[in-house]
Amino acid sequence: MMPRFPIVLTPLALCLSLAAPAAAGDPGGITPIKRLEASRMIYKAGLSDQDPLMVIAAAKMRKSVPLTFRALAPEGGIADGADPLSAEAMLNAAAVLADGDPVMEKLVKDVRFTDVKGVPGGPVYSSTAIAAAKDHKYPQVPFEGGAYAEIYVEGQGQSNLDLFVYDGAGRLVCSDTDITDIAYCGWKPLATAEFTIQVINKGNGTQYSLVTN
Repeated sequence: MMPRFPIVLTPLALCLSLAAPAAAGDPGGITPIKRLEASRMIYKAGLSDQDPLMVIAAAKMRKSVPLTFRALAPEGGIADGADPLSAEAMLNAAAVLADGDPVMEKLVKDVRFTDVKGVPGGPVYSSTAIAAAKDHKYPQVPFEGGAYAEIYVEGQGQSNLDLFVYDGAGRLVCSDTDITDIAYCGWKPLATAEFTIQVINKGNGTQYSLVTN
């Protein structure tokens, strides 16, 4: 039986090489948090195109970024340990798309059973629920001066989440206001300081994860 998806070595190598972890200190690599964002976008495109290879690549990329839970709660809210979209969930979706194609099914298994070592000092996450037309504020979140600071927000796919970051004087430092349920901000503080993170929900109620470095 011929595979339902053609074997094209160049695209295959390209997708899986993009999903491989970047070398430490590699100036050409993307940060772990940007890898999370990229993996979500690749995953969404793979589902839309019914392409198991894209979904597998997204899972491999996400698996390369182990996360640590930190109980960071918004004002008046609670934080929980609900995991962001996991590599395992992505692989389950890929397995459905790959059904009947032995090459894709083997790739799913290979990625599923690949061990990934945790990275000390890597990204941390917290999760919480947000109602429609509500906003969450996280005041006094510290970031180190001279180091690149990153914040990533990821919902569950049915909402519109906007992200704003303000310094101690209330000045807007960074924002992401597109119409998706993912948002990213990155900047370099001149000095170690505390910042306020605001997440605004312009869509349906949802659970979201807040990831910081």
